[in-house]
Amino acid sequence: MMRRKLLLVLSAAALAFALPAAAQPGKYQAEYRMSTVVGTAFPWGKGGEIWANLVRERTKGRINIKMYPGASLVAGDQTREFTAIRQGVIDLAVGSTINWSPQVKQLNLFSLPFLMPDYAAIDALTQGDVGKDMFKILEKDGVVPLAWGENGFREVTNSKHAIHTPADMKGLKFRVVGSPLFNDIFTALGANPTQMSWADAQPALASGAVDGQENPLSIFTAAKMQTIGQKNVTLWGYVADPLIFVVNKEVWASWTPEDRNIVKEAALEAGRQEIQIARKGLIAPDLSTITDVEKLGVNVVTLSPAEREQFVKATRKVYQKWSKTVGQDLVNKAEKAIAARKKL
Repeated sequence: MMRRKLLLVLSAAALAFALPAAAQPGKYQAEYRMSTVVGTAFPWGKGGEIWANLVRERTKGRINIKMYPGASLVAGDQTREFTAIRQGVIDLAVGSTINWSPQVKQLNLFSLPFLMPDYAAIDALTQGDVGKDMFKILEKDGVVPLAWGENGFREVTNSKHAIHTPADMKGLKFRVVGSPLFNDIFTALGANPTQMSWADAQPALASGAVDGQENPLSIFTAAKMQTIGQKNVTLWGYVADPLIFVVNKEVWASWTPEDRNIVKEAALEAGRQEIQIARKGLIAPDLSTITDVEKLGVNVVTLSPAEREQFVKATRKVYQKWSKTVGQDLVNKAEKAIAARKKL
């Protein structure tokens, strides 16, 4: 009997020794790596910084997070970020639904053209049942999602002329993110899309190798895109880019329940603050961000309802095609949530 107990104890000890450190609760790393695509000059990177600081402060340094902007942990290839989180190359991330959509097809929901007409529509999805469904999907795909943030509505810019209708985009070369959905959208509008990372996009715009791009105004102002030829902005709000605060599954399991709760609450608070930063100056009556862009000598076009409808019609087949990829039930649920929203 004593021999059997001894064998059980030895077996348990051997098993514990064999498990990777990240799988043993209470075994902490000296430093945890957080990935973001942009740095702290942008709301996105600022959200990561807020999260890291809150966690460090509230855990009294037990969890020390270092930010790696520029998607540097994946050599700048932001579309590889989600896979790297699952593999443990990245410990935490504040990631883009667009960048992760090649691996998680349901995230293409947020990139369906002209699905979300305003910020209240984004909130109706991320803060409602659709957002909960997305988190369940991400959990099944091997990461721990904690909170939503926001990169914002993506507006189109170019160096050639003002854009009011799809005809104005014909023949223009636009940098787009690495998702085939964006290729389909810009092709449907008569433009020539070319996929490249954000790091490659800036010199391409500066040299004139590409004519334009699409990004939130917060990216435009922080990157000073008026200095690289982007003199025309059209506010069309064709897609929005929610961000997601996540942790690698094994890293999450390595923390005590108390510290997991601290990390989650810090993510929720950082997400709320980041969304406020991302929307600052973009919602009436405070439109100061738009005014600031105009003061830079940039021509800012706000589409009329009739002009916007032309873009909606031109991309409708793309919407229908990609709804099947996302899952029609999920798309229907999103459409109903948006229809029932309370406008800001």
